Amino acid sequence: MQQKFLIHINQNFPFLNGKKLLLATSGGLDSMVMVDLFQKLNFTIAIAHCNFQLRGVESFEDQAFVQNYSEINKIESFVTQFDTETFAEDYKLSTQVAARELRYSWFYELSETENFDYILTAHHADDNLETFLINFVRGTGLDGLTGIPVHNDIVIRPLLIFSRQEIEYYAKKNNIQWREDSSNASDKYLRNKIRHNLVPILKELNPDFLSSFQKTQKYLQESKTMADDASIMIYQQVAAEKGEDIHFDLNQLKKLPNYKSYLYQWLNEFGFSAWDDIYDLVESQSGKQVFSNEFRLLKNRDFLILSPINFVDESEEYFISKNQKEVKVPLNLSICKVNDISKESNTTIFVDEDKLWYPLVLRRWKEGDTFQPFGMEGKSKKVSKFFKDEKLSLLEKENMWLLCSDNQIVWIVGIRQDENFKIRNTTKNILKIRLE
Repeated sequence: MQQKFLIHINQNFPFLNGKKLLLATSGGLDSMVMVDLFQKLNFTIAIAHCNFQLRGVESFEDQAFVQNYSEINKIESFVTQFDTETFAEDYKLSTQVAARELRYSWFYELSETENFDYILTAHHADDNLETFLINFVRGTGLDGLTGIPVHNDIVIRPLLIFSRQEIEYYAKKNNIQWREDSSNASDKYLRNKIRHNLVPILKELNPDFLSSFQKTQKYLQESKTMADDASIMIYQQVAAEKGEDIHFDLNQLKKLPNYKSYLYQWLNEFGFSAWDDIYDLVESQSGKQVFSNEFRLLKNRDFLILSPINFVDESEEYFISKNQKEVKVPLNLSICKVNDISKESNTTIFVDEDKLWYPLVLRRWKEGDTFQPFGMEGKSKKVSKFFKDEKLSLLEKENMWLLCSDNQIVWIVGIRQDENFKIRNTTKNILKIRLE
């Protein structure tokens, strides 16, 4: 196994040579074999051990075992303890998920503070099989079937080509000591149920099942790569990125015979889970929305618009005093007196300063707001109706600001000025306001 491991590292992880490596070490069989292999190859390593305090005295015995090993072998070690059950309860997580969150957060923190180049974990081929079966049982897409990634950011899993049987044989042959986790014998967790009950049957049906599975997973990974490439090409035809938002053209999307698969591929990373609701948006009326924790998907006429959720404070107001030259928050405005007017636009207006009452106010629009659109003599209009006529999306409405004087709208900023403040023949003082 040592020779096979050396070839594996040189062929697939040559970038590890000369780097400072942090090895996640539980004290169990897999991690102790990983430490031994890297020691024998003379890599620069340190070990990191998490005591999750889930197995009473046994957890502290594991910690002492790892610390003792590091002292005897003169390996730098880092040890921490977590109140995992409290963390899981506070954040409403399963114990396993909580432990994963805690340990990887700590590993990344160590990599930053201690300048480690890579974090290595001892996941092996049987772990990969179990993860595949867990995802298969729960229901998953290609991502869940391609297994544990070999290389994910700075996390490397160099033992994935080895079976548990190979690792145990190497440990016994080389007199490597390790700690047995008593919880591995319990069927409390789904992974253990699969390990103890399902995997033995599969291996009985096919003694070479693990090898066959690795080939199948390789084909799945190749299929995923091909699907990812297709997804990128189609995304460029269908999607337009506008600031923080992404606009998906439904006319282009619906030409695809399997557009639901593309939507899943594009939106999965944004935390959505209500996929049937998302697929229904394609044929829904404008204004319908689907939410994840941090994002929302809005149907707006011929587009689906993905955007971050920004909580709008309708009471938010900003004041502009007389003779103020610029505004930086919430918008970037420049204000100056001029002698005559140049070309007006959505982003530049000219107003009769003598009609203004200070301080001017920048605020959000509210239901019931009315104004007289520039060029519309004698007629007022509800702002909400104006937005509808301008075909603004819900997101655009939410991000709109009004410039007001004494509760009168001077400008729907960036859209339309109010008629009552325009420059006339009798105007003596002209104020130019520009949205930068």
